[in-house]
Amino acid sequence: MLVGISTGDDAGVYRLNPDLAVVNTVDFFTPVVDDPYTFGQVAAANAMSDIYAMGGKPLTALNIVCWPQSGLPGAMLTEILRGGADKAQEAGAVIVGGHSVADEEVKYGMAVTGVINPGRIVRNVGAKPGDALILTKPLGTGVLMTAFKRDRLPEDFYAAAVKSMVELNAAASAAMLKYRVHAATDITGFGLVGHAAGMAEGSGVRLVFEESDLPLLPGALEMCRAGMIPGGGKRNREYYGPRTRVSDEIADAMADLAFDPQTSGGLLIALTEADATALLADLQQAGNLDAAIVGRVEKPGDVLIELV
Repeated sequence: MLVGISTGDDAGVYRLNPDLAVVNTVDFFTPVVDDPYTFGQVAAANAMSDIYAMGGKPLTALNIVCWPQSGLPGAMLTEILRGGADKAQEAGAVIVGGHSVADEEVKYGMAVTGVINPGRIVRNVGAKPGDALILTKPLGTGVLMTAFKRDRLPEDFYAAAVKSMVELNAAASAAMLKYRVHAATDITGFGLVGHAAGMAEGSGVRLVFEESDLPLLPGALEMCRAGMIPGGGKRNREYYGPRTRVSDEIADAMADLAFDPQTSGGLLIALTEADATALLADLQQAGNLDAAIVGRVEKPGDVLIELV
């Protein structure tokens, strides 16, 4: 076992031989959108994200399904599974089976197995003072999907959020492996601050984020100001708030978005400033115009995270 649960890393890694290791992860959740096919795509992209965050390549997946015994048509489940299968195919992975249980609430996701070079594992620890921080997707899916559930989200904002959630982190992962990455993680349910706090604590450093540099999904700030704060965001702020310093100049809505739980969010990558500049250019040249350098790594202090 090369990577276990000791640092709360994104996936486990088990070495088979000096040149090959397997990387394992699992994730499933309740629907975040109404369309079954889209939900299947989002859930699959989210499940495979942990593999990409560590620099691995997904190979196989097992479907995990929780489904009511009555009340929903089987065609709906077929569409969810089709969405997951199409996203797995896009990733170059094969669905080899799965398991279903009766449940009053619909849930879907995957257990994913991939491969990784034991010498090129990217951990969520190892960030160094002086590093720059790159975020590869904009924030705001939690707020936007909360607005959607409350019938308050305009169609164009919804479309932008879905586009972001179904996007694989494959290209960002491949791009970062061209450089000496010190640490990386994907941003999901604990929000930017929560996952960054894990990186900071495990690395023995402090992460400082520039509020003005944080990329946001269209409508995220507007919906946040309208009070569309998900329960997960409130819990994240309650838990990670004491270890976070927020500048008095930052509006509450922007702070809320830093704690906003993401579904299938981007990668947070720590590497030298020179490499970060080069990686950002690669990402933008490849069409990822939302990627941005969002902060820096500093020596440890009295908090893990600062928003300035």
